[in-house]
Amino acid sequence: MTRFFQLFAVGGLAFCLTAQLALAHKAGPDPRHTGAPGDDPQACATSGCHTGTALNAGGGSVAVTFPNGNVYTPGQQQTLTVTVADPKLKFSGFQMSARLATDPANGQAGDFTAQAAQLVLCDDGSSKGSKGCAANVSIQFVEHSVPSTTGIWQVTWTGPATNVGDVIIYVAGNSNTQMSTPDGSHIYTAKFTLSAGGGVKPSVSQAGIVSASAFNPKAGVASGTWLEIFGSNISPSTRGWGGADFVGSQAPTSLDGVKVSVNGKNAYVDFISPSQVNVQVPDDAAIGPVQIIVTNRDGSSDPVTVDKAALAPALLAPGAWDVGGKQYVVAQLSDGSFVAKTNLIAGLKFRPAKAGEIVTIYGIGFGPVNPGTPAGTVASGTTALQNKATFLFGQTAGDLACTGCYAGLAPGAVGLYQFNVKIPNGPSGDVALTVDAGGVSTKQTLFITLQ
Repeated sequence: MTRFFQLFAVGGLAFCLTAQLALAHKAGPDPRHTGAPGDDPQACATSGCHTGTALNAGGGSVAVTFPNGNVYTPGQQQTLTVTVADPKLKFSGFQMSARLATDPANGQAGDFTAQAAQLVLCDDGSSKGSKGCAANVSIQFVEHSVPSTTGIWQVTWTGPATNVGDVIIYVAGNSNTQMSTPDGSHIYTAKFTLSAGGGVKPSVSQAGIVSASAFNPKAGVASGTWLEIFGSNISPSTRGWGGADFVGSQAPTSLDGVKVSVNGKNAYVDFISPSQVNVQVPDDAAIGPVQIIVTNRDGSSDPVTVDKAALAPALLAPGAWDVGGKQYVVAQLSDGSFVAKTNLIAGLKFRPAKAGEIVTIYGIGFGPVNPGTPAGTVASGTTALQNKATFLFGQTAGDLACTGCYAGLAPGAVGLYQFNVKIPNGPSGDVALTVDAGGVSTKQTLFITLQ
């Protein structure tokens, strides 16, 4: 990206710069050509700087890579790598700025320091001196002062002194086939969002790793089950996964740079916050002691060793369903009612289940299914649990083989099992429910109300 080519009138005649003078002025554009809000939206592609293809239409790209991923640590310096890729690139340039996400047009974020063959301009067009830009000047722009033949620059940027929220890096790159003319240029723009990191690696305690608490926090660790991991400095952001985080039917192994490994394999990350991360354990044949490590942009936690079992079954029975000293299982009837005595929990419809009715109950950690559905995959269609499950209502087994019965993964969910069980003839009132899968019990004291 070059400055405007100048024409000098001498004796009434206009003379273009010689190639030598043109080369001397290949020092990057004036400020405000990154394509950011408040800047030239065409980033020099059609504003007189260059002529060639339309913006971002040259068959190439400009990108920035960050040594710590998409995160900054307040006050910490890092080296960013700018790369212009173009099949016809012979010479190239760039301009970059860092803006506050809350004010991308005029909010400067952090501070640039020029490296070799670079300069830093202030918003008023002056060069940034040792004392920085003038107090009334808002934005800095780092750019080339000498074109590159590789399309690669190393840029020094220091993050804001404090956590100012997200920072957006705007960059424009130019690919040219020759230095002596702006003709034939390809201009590309891109932007990247950085979140604030604390500069402190995450920490997890031995007691901070439990099974999904809405099921049974003491269920244990097994392939395909769900864990809640508690600690500190896990993530500066709080969110769950969304559709954009999936690749087809595959769940993400990272959210905003937060990852979890179980026995060296990446888990599937469902939720992150400063003090908690929820994951589905990846498939792995290992049984016995395994290490769990939480990693984010600032580093990795010390490993925590846990015992991994072949199965860790548990049924959905959240704390809110512990009423009067009894933990009721979440079971639903075909009419939408939940199974328990009337008015068990305000705002929900309850009634006892009758013999012969089918109730739907959900679980985790019940093991493999047919056809095989790997951990981290959205279940498609119906599956069949490989390990035989037994549901005992008191001492009487429910039916999992009837018409309308089911034991497998819940279609459309990740790692969630669905059981459609036919209520047997037998006891009434609050009846103990015990469940076994492959010889392993759910380790829960549960009740369901029958009549």
